[in-house]
Amino acid sequence: MPTPQTVLAQGEAPIFGIGDRVRVAVRFPIGHFRVPNYIRGKRGAIVAVIEPAAVNNEEEGYGRNAGSERHYYRISLPMTELWPAYPKSSKDSLLIEVFETWLERI
Repeated sequence: MPTPQTVLAQGEAPIFGIGDRVRVAVRFPIGHFRVPNYIRGKRGAIVAVIEPAAVNNEEEGYGRNAGSERHYYRISLPMTELWPAYPKSSKDSLLIEVFETWLERI
């Protein structure tokens, strides 16, 4: 745990915590990307912070990462959020890991 005098670099501490409500960003980058189209713009909640922090695979694929690390988060997306006509229980959800730069706090 950092002391009050410790200054963390960007990416060292997760910006989201368990229970935080998030939306997956809606972007359509050209080239390599790691977020499925069907979850973009969908809302869910953080259920786990993946440790340790990791490099951004999208940027790393192009050699643009320069060692910068951030966190992946396991998020729970209700099936009814993904498919409004989903016929099963509203408690059903999809668990998926998403990199920090794709998530927006709601």
